[in-house]
Amino acid sequence: MDTLTDLFAAAQAALYEGVMQPLAFALGLGNRLEDLFDGTGWLLVGLLQIVVMLAVIGPLQRWRPVEPAAPASAVRTDVIYTLIHRLGLFRIALFFTIEPVLDDWMGLLRTQGVGSFHLDGLWPGVTDGPWASFLIYWLAFDFLNYWLHRAQHQWHWWWALHAVHHSQRHMTQWTDNRNHLLDDLISAVVWVLVAQVVGIAPSQFVAVVALTQLSENFQHANLAVSFGKWGERLWVSPRFHRLHHAIGLGHETQQNAKVVLGGHNFGVLLPWWDMLFGTADFSERFEATGIRDQVEQGVDYGDGFWAQQRLGLTRLMAVLKGHAGN
Repeated sequence: MDTLTDLFAAAQAALYEGVMQPLAFALGLGNRLEDLFDGTGWLLVGLLQIVVMLAVIGPLQRWRPVEPAAPASAVRTDVIYTLIHRLGLFRIALFFTIEPVLDDWMGLLRTQGVGSFHLDGLWPGVTDGPWASFLIYWLAFDFLNYWLHRAQHQWHWWWALHAVHHSQRHMTQWTDNRNHLLDDLISAVVWVLVAQVVGIAPSQFVAVVALTQLSENFQHANLAVSFGKWGERLWVSPRFHRLHHAIGLGHETQQNAKVVLGGHNFGVLLPWWDMLFGTADFSERFEATGIRDQVEQGVDYGDGFWAQQRLGLTRLMAVLKGHAGN
């Protein structure tokens, strides 16, 4: 762990000193160098992830696809989403808008005697082993992700935004970041708050996020791969997650002869949470993806980036207006 951390830190410093810092001074942003250094780390992580996507996951998709190659127009929009996130544009927006507010809140709490604790410190001796500490935080954030994902599917206002992600009829490795920006913002704020509360080290937080994102790219790939009876229960596979995107299965649940929001296979990295809380579906099949009303009624979820963002807000306003009128 220390070796990997040192290698990453050296690469981050080189990129920061050679490219980002001179650029910051040229743009008059010398007062935000600390934020820029952090942003350089996220940029480096994103570049490494894109390399893995192109060099490893892409060839796997061509080797064993579930369906024929998706239309270029469908993939192009998802690539835009991926670049926005993996090249740090979304995180830069957070740095200059949301994170200063969150820092002020946390500072206020600390002045009131409410500070963060170190989750890994609950187990004596764990802090002496960086891998054990990392595993604890990794499990904690995957558990958080499971419940955030369930909320996205069960709270009508949040599903109005999250539907952007499920409206892709041709899933590929690029589909993971296909989200409404407000949906991503809500999740990011929760993650940052929890990270502050549980006391995860910045380097470990970056590692948890990077591992999660790269695994999600693999899970969304157009890849006919199952991990087998036991492997499917150890790690979320492309088949397991594709069922989550399946029409009428991943986002709907039968309840008293009525179809309601819900679904199956919410686990992000580990299927354990689905198994524990009764939402797992291990059916050995690869289904078509999308949303039922999109397929059966022709509901428009938008083809391009701006259309998807606009329609997501329109759906959200309709849900909120409906609740206000009840």
